[in-house]
Amino acid sequence: MKTFDLAVSTVREFNQALHDEKNIVTEKEWAATNPKGMHNIAVGLDADIAVDIHGHAGYFCAGMNKTAAVTIHGNAGQGVAENMMSGVVRVKGDASQAAGATAHGGLLVIEGNAGARCGISMKGVDIVVKGSIGHMSCFMGQSGSLVVCGDAGEALGDSLYEVHIYVKGTVKSLGADCIEKEMREEHIAELTGLLEKAGFDEDPSAFKRYGSARQLYTFKVDNASAY
Repeated sequence: MKTFDLAVSTVREFNQALHDEKNIVTEKEWAATNPKGMHNIAVGLDADIAVDIHGHAGYFCAGMNKTAAVTIHGNAGQGVAENMMSGVVRVKGDASQAAGATAHGGLLVIEGNAGARCGISMKGVDIVVKGSIGHMSCFMGQSGSLVVCGDAGEALGDSLYEVHIYVKGTVKSLGADCIEKEMREEHIAELTGLLEKAGFDEDPSAFKRYGSARQLYTFKVDNASAY
């Protein structure tokens, strides 16, 4: 395992070493120590490597991730795994707001709680949260799945498109055009698979499903007050 001490090396040096693995992978396992909340750690990765960050990370950790498996052994700041394309990002602690924002694919696992706007404008990513999420989560969510084993804050799924939302706990309120939907057999199967991937031992039948009522796809003057 190749280890960088971020108390000695810069985040730029660490990221450059990871980017150098894109064409020829010489080291499969990487680690960063003493991150101390630094921003932009392990961003823009495009290699089949595993990266462990031992400590708390700042803004946009593992943003734009592709293929790599990134594990944060602590909390993550705003925008963790934003615009992720593929791979796996796991946060062992809590995540701040906008976790997985605009992400197109891959799997984001948060073992603690997530702040406001979790999964905002998500475009294909699967996000699984062991704890609870904050307000306006999945706002304008387009595709993918959001699984919440705890509770959800206000305005869940506001103006969403086709994201599948599964919540085990209580939902404080639903956003515009978001409704509770029937939990059919195919949804139980999908949820079971996501929980298994995340490594969470939860009963899929205890969750409720939420999704789009499909009333705001195109502008209708009768719905003007909802936009």
